[in-house]
Amino acid sequence: MAIKIEMLRCFCAVVQQGSLNEAANQLGRTPSAVSMMLKQFEEHVGAALFETARKSRLTPLGDMVYTEARREIEHFGRTVASIEGLARAEDGQVRLAVTPSVATAILPEVIRRFRRDHPRVRIDMRDMDSASVQRELEAERADIGLASINAGPGFERKLLFSDPFGVVCAPGDDLALRGDAVGWNDLAGRDFIANGLCGLIEDADFGPILDAALMSVPNTASLLALVRGGVGLTLLPRRAVPQEDGLAFLPLADSAARRHLYLVTRPRRLLPPAARAFLGVLEAEAGAMGDLD
Repeated sequence: MAIKIEMLRCFCAVVQQGSLNEAANQLGRTPSAVSMMLKQFEEHVGAALFETARKSRLTPLGDMVYTEARREIEHFGRTVASIEGLARAEDGQVRLAVTPSVATAILPEVIRRFRRDHPRVRIDMRDMDSASVQRELEAERADIGLASINAGPGFERKLLFSDPFGVVCAPGDDLALRGDAVGWNDLAGRDFIANGLCGLIEDADFGPILDAALMSVPNTASLLALVRGGVGLTLLPRRAVPQEDGLAFLPLADSAARRHLYLVTRPRRLLPPAARAFLGVLEAEAGAMGDLD
């Protein structure tokens, strides 16, 4: 017969209470049931753990066994608490793979709200291009992907929102001072900074502008810093440009190009509880934001 955790609990209760009757009261069992379990435990150990039948004094072996049994009960209690915490999304980890524009413009408020109710959950967020987001999901290195990507076999995809592309430039730029919608011809000959989201714009007239770009910056924070410093201008979706940045965002006159941001995950029933809880907060925040025109 294998040693069970209930045997250890029974043994420790007898030691701590000093009698079978008191131990039985503590455990909510009959004295005969406690006596039987204690007998099975001693038979498995192969030696007496108490010096007398009254169970009031431990043998030297019993004293050593008590130390180990108490340590194992405490460890088991911590394990159970950890498992229950994971199941209730009180503990655990959420692994996010997102594009840089999502990381800077959308997730801060989502994470703030999530951490208010789940302060012990660890969040591992990595920003990368859309193709890399898809690879991280397929390799099971991420629970949640946020990018303009397709959903492969075994994945679920949901449109969170869409927003229009526009020209982003420094507030003192001639285009910003003019304040009108920008045509493709207005970008000819300008210092254009390409970025990873430019590939979502399929307008034929944009192709030559993108081909002529002498700089490409995939990281949104670095890109916006360069634009703010007057190095050049770029095209980004509206929500990729924080309003407090002070940059000018000008609509496109000749294009209806939009970024469609998708939430991609494994089927929700297969996700860890913490990831499912994070999805709930993310979807509520995205629903409150809605699409931009």
